[in-house]
Amino acid sequence: MGTFTNKIDFAVLVQVNNANPNGDPLNGNRPRENYDGYGEISDVCLKRKIRNRLQDMGENIFVQSDERADDGCKSLADRTKKNQRMQEALKAKDNDAYAKIACETWIDVRAFGQVFAFKPISVGVRGPVSIQSAFSVAPIDIESIRITKSVNGETGEKKGSDTMGMKHRVNSALYLVKGSINHQLAQKTGFSDEDAEKIKEALRTLFVNDSSSARPDGSMEVVNVYWWKHDCPMGQYSSAKVHRLIQVKPLTDAPKSLDDYEIKVDTLPGLDVEVIEGI
Repeated sequence: MGTFTNKIDFAVLVQVNNANPNGDPLNGNRPRENYDGYGEISDVCLKRKIRNRLQDMGENIFVQSDERADDGCKSLADRTKKNQRMQEALKAKDNDAYAKIACETWIDVRAFGQVFAFKPISVGVRGPVSIQSAFSVAPIDIESIRITKSVNGETGEKKGSDTMGMKHRVNSALYLVKGSINHQLAQKTGFSDEDAEKIKEALRTLFVNDSSSARPDGSMEVVNVYWWKHDCPMGQYSSAKVHRLIQVKPLTDAPKSLDDYEIKVDTLPGLDVEVIEGI
């Protein structure tokens, strides 16, 4: 496993067209929005998509979705029990070795961290890759439509095509994702420059194999990934200052496409940005 050299900051612009980017289960699965009407995609949702992409790329993932589990394990605890080296560390009551083996085994553990709270052990790992919730550049317009069920699920059901439901979508919006990779925490988990490149590729292809009824193919698009690699381990500038370099302004009161935004990337002395077009 290689080493991680210098701090990295990154940002991703995501275009949404007639899709529900992240439904809120506490609000009828309507697209998430804050009190000011700006759309939101939670950091948990974004990490799930990154994990899925890394898994598609052949990486070992600890927090797998049930429908994507590829190792026969039915729970996170089962996944740790299947790891013989971790079980040996558990018997030896060596928490540090337990965490180190987990980081070596699964890329999402050494990237995002993980809490292993399974009897009789409780070990926490802090990961170097942090991602903020994404917010839309402008307030979103949510459209809700009624849908009907055209057939009975079982013979003898009283209700058929008159059974109603709701479906929600964002007509058009541009979301900004912000994140960073911390050098000090990368040293602790063994996260490497090679791992960082895999994270970059996962971000570039974030919505590949992510289609659903709520997010049809083509309705979610990565416009660009912005990647800043500092020239020293601790970074030349704070992440907040780097993230402010991206200036995205709507040109109309109701932007309908990418052309309705002005996108500018400012500069800081000695810090270059790599712009990667999404797929």
